[in-house]
Amino acid sequence: MKPLSETKAIFMLDEIRSGFRDEVQRDYEHRAKPCSTCQTPGACCLDAHFVNVRITKLEAVAIRNELEKLSEKLKTKVDSRIAKLQNEPYVERYSCPLFENGIGCLVHDTAKPLPCIAHACYERREDLPPDELLETREAEIDKLNRRVYGKTTFLPIPIAISRSLTVREG
Repeated sequence: MKPLSETKAIFMLDEIRSGFRDEVQRDYEHRAKPCSTCQTPGACCLDAHFVNVRITKLEAVAIRNELEKLSEKLKTKVDSRIAKLQNEPYVERYSCPLFENGIGCLVHDTAKPLPCIAHACYERREDLPPDELLETREAEIDKLNRRVYGKTTFLPIPIAISRSLTVREG
């Protein structure tokens, strides 16, 4: 497999994510209740019994790049949430550290993970995007990740972001 630079891979990752987002919006999201009508905004992102999203190192680096663009105050809040979660022996389920009350997902338009893009308040199971759609795109991201780093490990968002920062600083 031909190696790929991290910069080029992040660009390609964005193309995969954008295509996935467009397909979900076009073919499925109209069947879901709009987030703007939610009576408990962010509940799905903050429910530690619900969130179990795993991402690759490449996705974590893309998220970290976006977090670096935030104000110092907001970046400190996110880093604090990540640090608290990282102290868990193994983060199986967690409140998403990327959700900020009053703002929403801090990487919504730029680096949101695929499972989060696919998520919406669907009332019927048959209205959900098919699992294969997500699996196909995640396999594409896995391939990109392996071309950059040589292997893939899907980790919980807070652990992956924390490790991406450690690698960049170290």
